[in-house]
Amino acid sequence: MNTTIARETGNTHRAAAQAKDAERAALVARACRLIEASETPPSLNDLAAEVGMSPFHFHRLFKAETGLTPKAYSSAYRARKLREELGAPNASITEAIYGAGFNSNSRFYEASEQLLGMRARDYRAGGSGAVIRFAVGQCSLGAILVAQSQRGICAILLGDDPDALVRELQDRFPKAEILGGDGEFESLVAQVVGFIEAPSIGFHLPLDVRGTAFQERVWRALREIPPGTTVSYTDIAERIGSPKAVRAVARACAFNHIAVAIPCHRVVRRDGDLAGYRWGVDRKRELLRRESAE
Repeated sequence: MNTTIARETGNTHRAAAQAKDAERAALVARACRLIEASETPPSLNDLAAEVGMSPFHFHRLFKAETGLTPKAYSSAYRARKLREELGAPNASITEAIYGAGFNSNSRFYEASEQLLGMRARDYRAGGSGAVIRFAVGQCSLGAILVAQSQRGICAILLGDDPDALVRELQDRFPKAEILGGDGEFESLVAQVVGFIEAPSIGFHLPLDVRGTAFQERVWRALREIPPGTTVSYTDIAERIGSPKAVRAVARACAFNHIAVAIPCHRVVRRDGDLAGYRWGVDRKRELLRRESAE
């Protein structure tokens, strides 16, 4: 009898916890929809009042559920919408302004370069007008290409064929002005190579990270994994508040263009299998061996 009662009590507690989790998720989803529907980003106080919580507790709950602060979610959502609108066939910049939720040209031009990393007309033209400097070198993992936009490192590519790495960069920015780096840029490449050879020294160069809101949440979580540590795709999905999005996490890792600095090599399957890696499982194994030995 006591065992039956304990089991029923446990089931009741689990059901109550699940109901509470569902209620919290619904509140955050409601706040997300409000952010997405607003012409200007709502304030933290307004969002908290909308869901009946204090700003402090709402901020903490929102970040726990989404992996982003409300402000960061708003910026990431607007950036994604802007990319979608600018990428639509025959779309004008004026249409993109209002389609992305900007209620005036001035607000759009204040924010567009920060969101896109370049002017809107340049982004729509496949990077036309943007200047990306790059250099190809060699490291212990093979060929390496490092590219930098006006905002920061936008690509670290690894491979066996240097020409293939250059073509990959050109495909990513088909109309950008892609220039070979000078002597000063070569020193930057040397810093990147030094980091790859010894990850424990840390990476201190600014990154130009561009992805969907979900991808950016995943990449931010990846950068929090310390060298010498591995986590599963499931762990990352739970960390960003989307426990069922394991496959989407794997896709975000596969789409990462900034090797090692965004350490997708530290993500493995739950059984410890290395699984895939954009730049080859052998490189992933060597990176993990190197980090664990430091």
